[in-house]
Amino acid sequence: MTVDNRERFICFSSIKVSEPIIKKKTVKSTITITDASNNKSAFELMVKYEEETDQLQLPLLRIAMSIPLLDYGLFTRRFILDYPLSKSDIDLLKNLNLIFGRDIFVNKIMKKDNKYILPGFSIREEEVISDDAEAKTMIQTRCVTNDAKLSDDMNDNRCCILSSGGKDSLLTYGLLKEIGADVYPLYVNESGGHWRTALTAYRYHDKHESNTYRIWTNVDRFCTFMLDHLRFIRQDHRRIRDNTYPIRLCIFPFYIFISLPVLIKKEIGNILLGNEFDDIRNPVYTHGIQHYYGIYDQTQMFDELMNTWYKKRIGSLKQWSAIRGITGLVEERILFSRYKHLGLLQRSCHSCHIKKEEVIPCGSCSKCRGVLLFLLANRINPLLINYKQEHIRRIQRDIKEKRLDDLKLDDDEKNKCLHLIKQNTNNEDADNVKHVTQIHVDERYCDPSMIPERFRDKILNILEEYTDGYCILEKNKWVTIKQHREKNSTTPSPCVKHP
Repeated sequence: MTVDNRERFICFSSIKVSEPIIKKKTVKSTITITDASNNKSAFELMVKYEEETDQLQLPLLRIAMSIPLLDYGLFTRRFILDYPLSKSDIDLLKNLNLIFGRDIFVNKIMKKDNKYILPGFSIREEEVISDDAEAKTMIQTRCVTNDAKLSDDMNDNRCCILSSGGKDSLLTYGLLKEIGADVYPLYVNESGGHWRTALTAYRYHDKHESNTYRIWTNVDRFCTFMLDHLRFIRQDHRRIRDNTYPIRLCIFPFYIFISLPVLIKKEIGNILLGNEFDDIRNPVYTHGIQHYYGIYDQTQMFDELMNTWYKKRIGSLKQWSAIRGITGLVEERILFSRYKHLGLLQRSCHSCHIKKEEVIPCGSCSKCRGVLLFLLANRINPLLINYKQEHIRRIQRDIKEKRLDDLKLDDDEKNKCLHLIKQNTNNEDADNVKHVTQIHVDERYCDPSMIPERFRDKILNILEEYTDGYCILEKNKWVTIKQHREKNSTTPSPCVKHP
């Protein structure tokens, strides 16, 4: 891609964020975008808490209000953050800006089937060089301060789970409750229709779990506002229906930073994202550009980056996942076998709707179809979570006719599901891929030692009941190992080392 082509994607001379204003339970910042012709437009980004927030949380809220800008680093010359930030805060923003810029370039801009991008902005792959994906945005702050601990008095038995109503967070909740952790389901309620997905689980937790907490934000409306001002996006983008966002990728960092004031106030020492296993054997470079298939903030690398920042700013807080070593197929197995009351709350769908106060999944989006495949492979009746017979018949027909290309699943996981379904149907072409029902162990991508010692053995003991042992990555293949750890030991055996 030539320099002239890169310039075509620059939409803003600057994006400016004002100092957050705290008024009781509400926090507001004004985000002002300025285009190349010096035309300005503004959006008021808001976050509402269930309890009053004080000025002591301002450093966290400043970072939170900066995070949504990171989706637009490729398209902006300057981010103007009109407040002080510490050196570690700025370093974190710069790192995330580069990472998300590369991911957005490869998985959104270069993506040929991105329905939202105008035809005139298509990219010829043979012209792409690695430098094209580097977000060169200047990050300007009012001043740089020294790092100082915002808190270091956290309870290591308290666990906040970023909750969405999907299988990941529900299973994580069930595991931690069973092993005696003090669990806080925390829901981020975006202002748009995505809240419908979380509504069933939130109503249950709000009624039965006193630690349940909800934060409201209009960040989704900010993303729509930005689409209105990206000149390479179709003006009718609101009418397009797709299984993915047009540009937005930097989602969990914003959720985390608006949650941190709650964690500090309640002295919660762990924050968990319900991130399952993703097979990492495929190349993570495209035209020399390192990327993460658009899921960087669901990886162990992101947890490690955040834990490095926590050590400098919040001391004893830890970020991790209890289920990173297991697949979605195994998740559904455990959820409905061990925590069925939680499994019944699951709504994993891109566009749920409400009928007679019941949340109904669409049954057609890629997320729904993946869940349907998992359920059928585990011999779980999809009607239990409000899927309809027509949804079941459609996926069964597509299995028979081999029309599952729209599923965003690793091939091995898909084939394992088909093998299990084959035991009830006549699908003779499905492969049995053993590692899919094992616990994956890898130093870089799914390391059990990331789980704090006080929880590790108890969680692994449960997972072992529903899996077929452990596997490690050797020469790009998942290989079964006899035993990953000594029983009743909190020290796992060494993970595979990589250069």
